[in-house]
Amino acid sequence: MNVKKVVTLAAVALALFLLITQPDESAAAVRQVLQWLREAAEAVITFFRSLFG
Repeated sequence: MNVKKVVTLAAVALALFLLITQPDESAAAVRQVLQWLREAAEAVITFFRSLFG
């Protein structure tokens, strides 16, 4: 079996396990990741506005 498939399957299984056993903590983790992505996007936008503004 391909190592990439095994790692992907293990990651999906872990995500499902955590989602089922700890739904509140999983939701908080997803919210935190989305917040980091939003802040990173805002920082990039601010950088380019400062650069070209």
